[in-house]
Amino acid sequence: MSFVGPARDGQAGAGQPAPEAGMPAVVCEGLRKTFWTKDETLIYLPAYRGLVGRLKYLRARPTAVQAVSAVNFEVARGEIFGILGPNGSGKSTLVRLIATLLLPDAGSVKVFGNDVVTDRLAVRRLINRVSVEASFFKKLSSLENLRYAARLYGLEPKAATAKALDILERLGFDRWKAYGSLENLSRGMQQKVAVARALFTSPVVLLMDEPTTGLDPRSKREVQDFVLEMRATHDTTVVLSSHDMAEADRLCDRVAFIEEGRFVAVGRPAELKARFKHLRPGGEVTLEDIFLEVTGKHWPGEEDE
Repeated sequence: MSFVGPARDGQAGAGQPAPEAGMPAVVCEGLRKTFWTKDETLIYLPAYRGLVGRLKYLRARPTAVQAVSAVNFEVARGEIFGILGPNGSGKSTLVRLIATLLLPDAGSVKVFGNDVVTDRLAVRRLINRVSVEASFFKKLSSLENLRYAARLYGLEPKAATAKALDILERLGFDRWKAYGSLENLSRGMQQKVAVARALFTSPVVLLMDEPTTGLDPRSKREVQDFVLEMRATHDTTVVLSSHDMAEADRLCDRVAFIEEGRFVAVGRPAELKARFKHLRPGGEVTLEDIFLEVTGKHWPGEEDE
């Protein structure tokens, strides 16, 4: 195995093991993850020994929730792979398992041959993650947050500042707002900073968990364009979980629909549309149509209309 950084221009990550030619970026085999919750039930008892009214106590029973169940898939190097599903379907848990933030109960996950359990530090050198619940030092500015991330990756401060401002501007971020406190920015602007931080290190594998949530259409397009640019210029592999079917259709080489922790349909968007063409005889099938068919669920928010 050669030792060349993931970036093509000597940016962050230099000196990390580069993947061998033909090696899949991500391999999941028999992956399972179960969470336990308490099923709380109120039990009402009759009055006892002169006490007025009824006594009650709370009985809690442990209940297993299968977040990821027997998932098997591979993501090729340089591919953008989408994981699509309703709330609670297990897509975020799956991303967190790949990111080494959760331990699998069974099965395995490997990132360019490195196991997420036994080789987690090697995996973390190859990946970066952006999520909808990104954490920051809110009293610091956007630029200061990015400079802090740069120090963690050993970037020279002056070069880090120039790169941070360049990425923010290309994401449509007002340059002067980069110097203001992060807590004074809108939710959408904070999410842009989260995306910039994930892209800052030119990761070999980029994990994106609903990355454009809270962004307006123009900002979404700017983030999507930058992801495509990262794939083209740095050979970045992307695993994307999203509710945005138009985003998945535009970005993803392949998509997987997940429901109750299982993949229920996997393929290229065009292939899936051809497979489910019966859903719209004489019309064009969309990923939303396929979502409703394979999950049997309403579109997020539809049940409230």
